[in-house]
Amino acid sequence: MAQIPEFEVVLYPDPVLRKVSDPIVHFDEDLRSVVAAMFARMRKSKGVGLAAPQVGLRQRILVLNPSEDPNNDLVLVNPTILARTGERVVFDEGCLSFPGIYAEITRPDRCTVRAYDLSGELTEREYDGFRSRIIQHEHDHLEGVLLVDRMTPAEKLKHKPALEELVARYKRARPPEAAEREAVRRE
Repeated sequence: MAQIPEFEVVLYPDPVLRKVSDPIVHFDEDLRSVVAAMFARMRKSKGVGLAAPQVGLRQRILVLNPSEDPNNDLVLVNPTILARTGERVVFDEGCLSFPGIYAEITRPDRCTVRAYDLSGELTEREYDGFRSRIIQHEHDHLEGVLLVDRMTPAEKLKHKPALEELVARYKRARPPEAAEREAVRRE
């Protein structure tokens, strides 16, 4: 059995959060270990959903559970949102990669998703309500789309100090040589 890793949540503006995730090709014990570790991190962080980029992995995996009952755990591997339908609903969303920041985000109430389960079996299902919202939010992460990208200009302005603090914290945590390499790449 593969050892279960212990993950930390990657915070904005870490570049891994902006990368489009790569598809999973092996449905094996390593995948099951990653998923178990993602659920552990999600629960420890008191979240309802988590995407692989949020733990530093460029993989198309998302996990969610809007309740405390482990029987409601849902894993979607290589998910594709086929349709977003229903009434457009405004809801105060948070994100583990943006601690303490909540923004009113508008999303359709339903989505139809094609994805693989942990066994590699392809499924297609419609989700609604809170589950649909979580899936759409976590799917955004797989595409490199973040909470800040979904905010209205007013929400961005409201959260500007908190967003700037996350950027400053990220810069302080990086070794000087990493910042220099990044500056050279931009030139």
